[in-house]
Amino acid sequence: MGRWGNDARGRLEAAALALYAERGFEQTTVAEIAERAGLTERTFFRHFTDKREVLFSGAELLKTLIVDGVEDAPPDAPPMAAVMAGLEAAGAFFQASVPHSRQRQRVIDANTELQARELSKLATLSAAVANALRGRGVGDPVAGLTAEAGILVFKTVFGRWIGDAGPHDWSPLLWKTLGELRAVTASD
Repeated sequence: MGRWGNDARGRLEAAALALYAERGFEQTTVAEIAERAGLTERTFFRHFTDKREVLFSGAELLKTLIVDGVEDAPPDAPPMAAVMAGLEAAGAFFQASVPHSRQRQRVIDANTELQARELSKLATLSAAVANALRGRGVGDPVAGLTAEAGILVFKTVFGRWIGDAGPHDWSPLLWKTLGELRAVTASD
């Protein structure tokens, strides 16, 4: 066990989320997060660049899961099927953390700066998915359009998944939402 105990990063994340829920994001300082976690500010900054990043620390892992899912889809899978394979992989990322995801989203929804950061992260995710589709031989504009549609499905599913009526199983909700998107885009 190190000088500050096991899982300093996890302790900082839990402390930050609890404080953001109790006091609000703006009113919480890095010093308070570190103190609640039983660590130092210096330790906080070893793990996070700022107090916003505590809420977005899983973004890289999520991006990797989705992109790997797109890349690993069967070679003959149509573009949207490849994106859905990536989005299904994301379900495993979220399934074990419904309460955490709900609390995190409440904090983000209460702060416009965090909402902007969330949109930026989703744009980065969309670009990564489009690049993965291009790597599968999908040309533009189809790669970008499919990636954006996939992110729209992802955002909708995530909102439903953490909704108060949930938790829901990720995969059936994902496919239901894609079906709804297809229904609204079908031509007469």
